[in-house]
Amino acid sequence: MKLYTDKMSKDAASDILGWRYDEPYDFYNNELSPEAGNEMLEGLYFSVFDIDKRLIGFFCLGIAAQVPNDIYTYSQAYMDTGIGMRPEYTGQGNGTSFLTFVLSYIDNNFEILPKRLTVAKFNQRAICLYKNSDSARKLNLVKGRRSLSPWLRAMH
Repeated sequence: MKLYTDKMSKDAASDILGWRYDEPYDFYNNELSPEAGNEMLEGLYFSVFDIDKRLIGFFCLGIAAQVPNDIYTYSQAYMDTGIGMRPEYTGQGNGTSFLTFVLSYIDNNFEILPKRLTVAKFNQRAICLYKNSDSARKLNLVKGRRSLSPWLRAMH
């Protein structure tokens, strides 16, 4: 899958905020609100497109990728990375090329730090993807009734 990225636009943010995932992935559904749209436009959010200019996903960096919680304090020694893929592209084997593209883009355009991705523990698709991308589980987080795990990826 040939991909490219661009800074988040208002149209892309509105599209992404309208994505709806089936259970149990509805945990990742967002609210289409002016505040959520502004966060995506003002923060380090990037759109990911395929060769036909279809929006297939996004990623965010830094504070935007951190999950608020009462247990874990995020260290500045890592580049926090959040990813999201358009629902109809998930579960079809697209994750590896998508994640590889995102991590490569970050490596080539930002300070080289180990990456940290935080994923809900029920999300076995993402956990399998991260395991296969040389990520290693560091510890567990809990947010409400959902348990989360940060995954660390060391730079080679």
